[in-house]
Amino acid sequence: MSQRPDVNSAVQQSQNFDTLAIRTGHQRTHEGEHGEPIFLTSSFVYSSAADAAAHFSGDVAGNIYSRFTNPTVRVFEERLAALEGGENCIATASGMAAILATALAFLKAGDHVVCSRAVFGTTTSLFDKYMRNFGVDVGFVDLSDLSQWQAAIQTGKTKLFFCESPSNPMSEMADLSAI
Repeated sequence: MSQRPDVNSAVQQSQNFDTLAIRTGHQRTHEGEHGEPIFLTSSFVYSSAADAAAHFSGDVAGNIYSRFTNPTVRVFEERLAALEGGENCIATASGMAAILATALAFLKAGDHVVCSRAVFGTTTSLFDKYMRNFGVDVGFVDLSDLSQWQAAIQTGKTKLFFCESPSNPMSEMADLSAI
C-alpha cells in the first residue's frame, strides 16, 4: 500500500516519526525486500511503442526517464513530505535547482521578492540577475533585521521572502517565525 501523504494521511498521522522515517513510500516489489530498492536506471521498459508514447505524453501514469520520475526519488519525496507534515515534496538535483523551482512556481513578471543578503552567492545572482530579466523585482535586506524585512514589503507585489538559515557561509541564524 502506498503511503502517499495525499492518499493515506490518516494512516500517517497515527504513525510516529520513526515509523514514517523508515516506512513511508516503500512499496515492496515481487522480490519481497525489507527495505526499498534503489533504481539505478535512467530509462524504463515499455510493452510497445504505443505504450511508451502514452507514458511520454502523460496519458498513462508511470516512469519515463529518471530525470523526470524514478521510484527511488519518489520514495524519498513521499517520506520527506510525511516527515515534514507536507502534502507533497519535490526533490531536485541541487539546492540551486530547488531555489529556481520555487521562484518559478511562485513568481511572475511584476512580482517582488525580499531576499536576505546573507545567502549563497549564486542565490544572489539568481535573484539579482536572472529573475530581474523576467521582470521580477528584488530587494535585499539584512538577515536578522526584522525592520528591514518589514520596510522592504511592497504591498500587493511582494510574493516571496527568501532566506537561508543558517546562512551560507557565515552561519547566521534567522528568526523564521518573526520573518
